[in-house]
Amino acid sequence: MTRTVIESKTKTVVIGFDEPFCVIGERINPTGRKKLAAELEAGDFTTVERDALEQVACGAMVLDVNSGAVFTNKMATDARYADNNFVEPPLMRELILRIQALVEVPLCIDSSVPGALEEGLKACDGRPLLNSVTGEEERLELVLPLVKKYNVPVVAISNDDTGISPDPDVRFAVAKKIVERAADHGIPAHDIVVDPLVMPVGAMASAGQQVFTLVRRLRDDLGVNTTCGASNISFGLPHRHGINAAFLPMAIGAGMTSAIMNPVRQMEMEAIRAANFLMDHDPNGGEWIRFARVVEAVEGGLSFAEASAAAAQATSGRRGGRRARG
Repeated sequence: MTRTVIESKTKTVVIGFDEPFCVIGERINPTGRKKLAAELEAGDFTTVERDALEQVACGAMVLDVNSGAVFTNKMATDARYADNNFVEPPLMRELILRIQALVEVPLCIDSSVPGALEEGLKACDGRPLLNSVTGEEERLELVLPLVKKYNVPVVAISNDDTGISPDPDVRFAVAKKIVERAADHGIPAHDIVVDPLVMPVGAMASAGQQVFTLVRRLRDDLGVNTTCGASNISFGLPHRHGINAAFLPMAIGAGMTSAIMNPVRQMEMEAIRAANFLMDHDPNGGEWIRFARVVEAVEGGLSFAEASAAAAQATSGRRGGRRARG
């Protein structure tokens, strides 16, 4: 059975077909978040630290850490800051060091800059997930040696030098190519987590059916775990959380084993908790019962983040400070 093992210094998370769905928190990402990018440029990590703690409290099992910040002010006075190869490696290192000092969950190192990926790998305790490699030749040659050198799992995105194909058969072929090229480097299939690329259903009516079919095929034919950017399915549509909350259990039923998503959204997290229970990945419904108490606290007036944090603190107190495996 395919098991992708991700570790921090103190906690292990397993992504697998018979494991609870792995929620990878997406919020530590300055892309499209001008306020966060400005804070990072000023050396202020307040929002990063708050996002890390809040996402874990709400149920993130792994935290994605993206260093793709644009330092607009520094760029105006120093041309080096226009180059992500200059900006991202030291930023990634600082992000990793700060976040792993705050939370116990494993991390996912996310950058398009190979130098930033390696700086993150050097700084990170345990066995992080690397995000990502694609089917592009240059990317394969740059990233797969890092995966092998540091013995870490990697997200494999199903696009190549021709771009993102709307044809699911082409996307499957790209994923197969990455798995085969990884094998050439001595990287096993269980350390490849394929992102089959979820298309917006508002632009492509068959997007949901496509990804469900692809996930089944990736599981059955290649034996790999899968992930996605969960909110892509609802891009451009109203009431996106309702669509996301319907999509996620359907994807789980098709065999998807993880998603990069916002865990601070109650609707999506409720759908995942219920799906875990229905898939028999929540023994005796223990996690569902704990989640129900969070929902009761929200109905009593707390925000989902506040209620989740209070529940996490209470659980931690009952454990007497002992660390639990994920």
